[in-house]
Amino acid sequence: MNTKNKVCLVTGGSSGIGEAICKLFQENNYLVLNLDIKPGEFGDYHYCDMSKFDEVTQCVEQLTNKYDINTVILNAGKHMSATIESTSEADFDALFSLNVKGAIATIKAVLPNMKAKNYGNILLISSEQALVAKNNSFAYNLTKTALASIAKTTALDYAQFGIRANAICPGTIETPLYHSAIDRYCNESKANKGEIHKEEAALQPINRLGQPEEVAEYALFLASDKAKFITGSLQVIDGGYTTR
Repeated sequence: MNTKNKVCLVTGGSSGIGEAICKLFQENNYLVLNLDIKPGEFGDYHYCDMSKFDEVTQCVEQLTNKYDINTVILNAGKHMSATIESTSEADFDALFSLNVKGAIATIKAVLPNMKAKNYGNILLISSEQALVAKNNSFAYNLTKTALASIAKTTALDYAQFGIRANAICPGTIETPLYHSAIDRYCNESKANKGEIHKEEAALQPINRLGQPEEVAEYALFLASDKAKFITGSLQVIDGGYTTR
């Protein structure tokens, strides 16, 4: 059993928000375990396909036998732009498996040890779309709303064991995922990426996009004992977008 007091498991920690979280938590003396399908620069990397429920369960259970994991940050996911009509069953199943079922498998695997220790922090990286709808975002919106619901129900069910669960709901954050979505849109519409980027920034009341490091700072606070009275909450970090 690892003797470090602070052990954080991050899913999808090799890029974007997940990478920023791994970096910041490592800098703050956490032992960071990064579960991803590709290696990352920060943390102790472990290959895991988060869309495969049984594989996630096996991987996380092995890690809980080796490390005293007290913080879990569920970040793995992907974006998809489509209406309900243009979403195939296969596309929906793939998105739901990665964005939601992988998170469920991880939580179920860490809960026994957290209950035994009477302590734990679970953070789900949801989205502003858990609060508001966006065009052409049927399945993605659904998955992010599901993560917010998981945070609330888990918080209620496991508060008696000293376990907190919260969802962080970022707005538009400048990550590789964001740039990939913009690139796809521009390829299909022949729009100018620079102009689209400016338009996206202008949609935010503070007139810029968020940065992964800002979400990581929020996660670090929520994982700390400074936030020990916060559970079952949806923590929005969106530059004011959802206030409109």
